[in-house]
Amino acid sequence: MILNNMIQAQNINYDFISHDNQIKILQGLNLSIVAGEQVAIVGSSGSGKSTLLSLLAGLDVPTSGCIQIKNSPFSNLDEDGRAAVRAATMGFVFQSFQLLPSLTALENVMLPLQLKNQPNAKALSLEALNNVGLSARVQHYPKQLSGGEQQRVAIARAFATQPAILFADEPTGNLDNTTGQMIIELLFNMNMEAGTTLVLVTHDIQLAKRCQRQLKLENGVLTELTHSIELSQ
Repeated sequence: MILNNMIQAQNINYDFISHDNQIKILQGLNLSIVAGEQVAIVGSSGSGKSTLLSLLAGLDVPTSGCIQIKNSPFSNLDEDGRAAVRAATMGFVFQSFQLLPSLTALENVMLPLQLKNQPNAKALSLEALNNVGLSARVQHYPKQLSGGEQQRVAIARAFATQPAILFADEPTGNLDNTTGQMIIELLFNMNMEAGTTLVLVTHDIQLAKRCQRQLKLENGVLTELTHSIELSQ
């Protein structure tokens, strides 16, 4: 099997200045993720997990080092260039759902497709909402939905664009255990069906074990806990 790199980070350093002190968040970090792989990044609160995800997604840029997406330069692009790659390649599921309160469930899912000028945005969005079991709730606004339903809308929105990479940042952090488990089953099932590369940030070791690889971020350094390249076909 030929494994194609989807994400490659080389010698990534990230720091910032606080009260004239240089704070190092990431130090000499290297990471390679192949297409279709499921990778969990674990670590304690404040370890830099979300910072790393932001860098991999191009929402921020490293102090030094470089990130490539599909073997093409990414972190050294300007903001518009990175945004174009994100729109074409990436989907996101956040802890806080990130739904626009003034839009219905359907409109929230349609939005990224409309921004890409997708001609069949409504049909794709209705299909995505059906896939997460929300066909009866498409005209409801976020405030009319439970937390679990809002996260299902967010998952539908993420998969509607058929992304090559899905970034999930503590996707069950705002949900109770039962609802969170349901969301995780849904997320992994849809990810397997789509063959999407999954990068999951979590503090939950049991959740991380659902992924093929688990990486731990501690004191700015990333270490491999387990490694499996038996990718689902």
